[in-house]
Amino acid sequence: MGPRLRIFVYFCRMNKIVLEVMGLTYTQEQSGVYALILGEKDSKMRIPIMIGNVEAQSIILALECHRLRRPLTHDLFKALAENYLINIKEVLIDRYVDGLFYAHLVCEKDGVESYIDSRASDAVAIALRFDCPIYTNQEVMDEIGINIDDIKFDEEDIAKLQQRLDEAVDEEDFELAVKLRDEIKKLKS
Repeated sequence: MGPRLRIFVYFCRMNKIVLEVMGLTYTQEQSGVYALILGEKDSKMRIPIMIGNVEAQSIILALECHRLRRPLTHDLFKALAENYLINIKEVLIDRYVDGLFYAHLVCEKDGVESYIDSRASDAVAIALRFDCPIYTNQEVMDEIGINIDDIKFDEEDIAKLQQRLDEAVDEEDFELAVKLRDEIKKLKS
């Protein structure tokens, strides 16, 4: 790791904000795109990260502790790291530049710490598998963070979700129906 990255990572680690996965929602604007919602612990601040279908599936499986018959890429990464005694200590989502999030995996092997550049979605999927903390810094939170009290939903948004819920029930897609029901409840509260 070069000196500039070392200083940058040190700065990011000094003002860490703990994040939790708050949810994952399908976006209607783009096909196959999901919004991963990370929230500041004990706060109403949220960071939305647009991710692809593959990453969304991997995160959902990790959240629900599902094991597939064959490993996904993030499961393979975990198995490889564990086989070579590499521990993922934490994830830092440390920059937001030109619409892209940048992250680092903080790894440790034999007492030596190293940093691996990562997409934020992959870093979150890996963090969930290693049960390690996810952090951001105040600069990212100031730039892209959203206070959920500032979000206003109108009745039209709720009506659209209700229509999608009705369609999901008709199609017997109960997993989607439950998610839509929960989203409607959140919007109404």
